[in-house]
Amino acid sequence: MHVADSHDLIQVHGARENNLKNVSVEIPKRRLTVFTGVSGSGKSSLVFGTIAAESQRLINETYSAFVQGFMPSLARPDVDLLEGLTTAIIVDQERMGANSRSTVGTATDANAMLRIVFSRLGEPSAGPAFHYSFNVPAGACPRCEGMGNVTDIDLDELFDKNKSLAEGAITVPGYTVDGWLVRIFAASGFVDADKPIKDYTEQERHDFLYKEPVKVKVESINMTYEGLVPRVQKAFLQKDKEALQPHLRAFVDRAVTFTACPECGGTRLNQAALASRIGGVNIADACAMQISDLAEWVRGIEDRSVAPLLGTLQRTLDSFVEIGLGYLSLDRPSGTLSGGEAQRTKMIRHLGSSLTDVSYIFDEPTVGLHPHDIQRMNGLLQRLRDKGNTVLVVEHKPETIAIADHVVDLGPGAGGSGGTVCFEGTVEGLRRSGTLTGRHLDYRAGLRPQLRKPKGHLEIRGARTHNLRDVDVDIPLGVLVVVTGVAGSGKSSLIHGSIPKSAGVVSVDQSAIRGSRRSNPATYTGLLDPIRKAFAKAGGVKPALFSANSEGACPNCNGNGVIYTDLAMMAGVATTCEECEGKRFQASVLEYRLGGRNIAEVLAMPVTEAHEFFAAGESRIPAAHTILSRLADVGLGYISLGQPLTTLSGGERQRLKLAIHMAEKGGVYVLDEPTTGLHLADVEQLLGLLNRLVDAGKSVIVIEHHLAVMASADWIIDIGPGAGHDGGTVVFEGTPADLVKARSTLTGEHLAAYVTPA
Repeated sequence: MHVADSHDLIQVHGARENNLKNVSVEIPKRRLTVFTGVSGSGKSSLVFGTIAAESQRLINETYSAFVQGFMPSLARPDVDLLEGLTTAIIVDQERMGANSRSTVGTATDANAMLRIVFSRLGEPSAGPAFHYSFNVPAGACPRCEGMGNVTDIDLDELFDKNKSLAEGAITVPGYTVDGWLVRIFAASGFVDADKPIKDYTEQERHDFLYKEPVKVKVESINMTYEGLVPRVQKAFLQKDKEALQPHLRAFVDRAVTFTACPECGGTRLNQAALASRIGGVNIADACAMQISDLAEWVRGIEDRSVAPLLGTLQRTLDSFVEIGLGYLSLDRPSGTLSGGEAQRTKMIRHLGSSLTDVSYIFDEPTVGLHPHDIQRMNGLLQRLRDKGNTVLVVEHKPETIAIADHVVDLGPGAGGSGGTVCFEGTVEGLRRSGTLTGRHLDYRAGLRPQLRKPKGHLEIRGARTHNLRDVDVDIPLGVLVVVTGVAGSGKSSLIHGSIPKSAGVVSVDQSAIRGSRRSNPATYTGLLDPIRKAFAKAGGVKPALFSANSEGACPNCNGNGVIYTDLAMMAGVATTCEECEGKRFQASVLEYRLGGRNIAEVLAMPVTEAHEFFAAGESRIPAAHTILSRLADVGLGYISLGQPLTTLSGGERQRLKLAIHMAEKGGVYVLDEPTTGLHLADVEQLLGLLNRLVDAGKSVIVIEHHLAVMASADWIIDIGPGAGHDGGTVVFEGTPADLVKARSTLTGEHLAAYVTPA
């Protein structure tokens, strides 16, 4: 490929973000460039931490010119020269917000177009388009206010009717007898604090549970009295349950039930909107359809007055199908999407865009995709490029690397052993380069030569979760079982929805790790506790000094290391704390050392370095060394101990949880796509770990698309044949060799091509 001059290049010189070592690359514009390399080699630091970050900084500066003094200036990435940037659109794997009012339809504007269609063609008409929206009063169900469900509170979980307030009758967390919350009730005059609640009069019971806010005087202080039920609703039900502390979340799970609104049937809309129909279908019916079916329904609407709008809506829905998300529905809450589904949903907005000369930046867009779906994803990436855009993709899958016009391979290792460009050029050049990626590009794992024998079976009978069709299947125990099938076929529904969470079953999925941006691998795994104690013992001080969440925190940033600025309608901005320079601790704390290192330097260590550091000498901490060994075993040797958990990918989060669960005495391990984010070479290490677990007497069940994992399995269960209502059945169960021989499913065809290359 010939590049005419520097105007056709994005030039990066001397990039040093994170582990990058003065990296210089020249990326051709209006081409498809894939950045690859082992996990932790520096790909994301180059693409997102340098190129994308500089683009965002320039955009921020443009806005700052109009809103002086309001927006903080972003720090420039650590790079000597970055030229030729175009406006960047970043499509990452961050899950969509768990806002209960956000759905697949609202997140992609498909709902907005559908509402206009119903406002024009619906009979009888409910009025303008916003009468058809559950997010505005004009269209929302008045009973549930557009939420789709109503809450019912179990009063027995709020109080003990046999006790009085003075005896501690209220059992809601935070309501202690001597606390203000209970003292307001006791001194209000509405109830008798010394009488058991079961003996309250009808008026007392109403005032205790449901009285509307009223001013009262408690110990000469003006306070607001309100019934217990509305107090609980405001304190617990108007917040995201997942953001609550564990004990509060447990209380909500016990005390509150969510049921479909009886007035709207869970559709969220009022009766006028539900009565308006096109060909017998109302807008709630349309949003509940599988998108592939909705696309066909829209295709059947013929009305010249809305033809252009129908054409745009049709293309949007077809994009869902083409991108492998045709099994979703528009009313699916966006917070329930996986990282890969969320990323592909975000892509929908851009596929129909007429923008050109834009840089699209993708973070592993093939995550969660079956080999069959990867082919369609590749076509979409090529379409964006062919419109005259620059497409930058961080990716490990050889199928996507193969379509690149330009490849940048970083490494040679992870963390401190990476950060350099090992190869830059064409795919054919990469194959001949001798780099780790080049050597593995055409690697094919062979079928397991000797299969292990099951030690029993786990029976699943009549599974009907989501799209499953009364599935019966026996899962062998004591072997490596791979459950596969196209995206949306029902794999996770079968395993997570049917295997009981009983003692001995360790389920490790890719769900977000609960914790704030203060959390990191050291705090999450319990590693920080023995480290703090060792520092405290060596310095003769309290362990709390060596916690950035406690007494040792920098007072300027409260131990965050950065100052966060909320920009309301725009993405928030984080700037490094000038006082602690991002180290999170007070300067006096950093004077204490263990093995020649202070606490900030220890938290900056990658796992592999820390594993050696805590193995011997003054810094020997056996408990820390054991935890670090598990982290290294799951392929996380490159992450730093203090890296915020919010920066970990779905695969990294899962492997972090796996490292913790390895200390448990579980007999059955269930893993959901553990190869997410792994380089081809790292997959071999993961397979080694899984096989060691099986050889140690464990049962390992893996939901996976990676062909190397399938080839290494003892038993395969293939769900399909398609996605959504086209899936939900077992289309094959047997050995990998039998699947290859039969080639009776999409998985069988791809696995056969993988193990027997031309």
